[in-house]
Amino acid sequence: MLIQASAGFGMLYRLDLTKAAMELLSALIERQEPGGEVNASQAELGARVGLSRNSANTAMALLESRNLVLRPEDRRYRTYYLHPYVASYASQEELEEAIGEAAERIEAGELPEITAPVYETAPPKRQPQPLRAVRAAG
Repeated sequence: MLIQASAGFGMLYRLDLTKAAMELLSALIERQEPGGEVNASQAELGARVGLSRNSANTAMALLESRNLVLRPEDRRYRTYYLHPYVASYASQEELEEAIGEAAERIEAGELPEITAPVYETAPPKRQPQPLRAVRAAG
């Protein structure tokens, strides 16, 4: 059983993720190895949660833009890494070491922080649609 780091989960509501991105993140978390490495294609991950290839691609781009998912610099096919703040680990000791190292790497500028979108003003809320009368059948 893996131990899940939860530092990043407390802020998920602020990340403004789509439903598809949340589902893809769930698939990534499910498929990860200890330390957050995921070896699967976007198509495989998307199919796991019922997303089309396009939807999976868009969702992955959003997860990457928020730094929840990190790609290796050589952009190896089928390899993703979950940010250490949301990855799972084999032991409590491994988790504590990884979180401490991640904090140091963030401070040194070697690892990006998980980022929430910044709005000058809050995005508009979806307006309710007015009711319309329709003719009865027949």
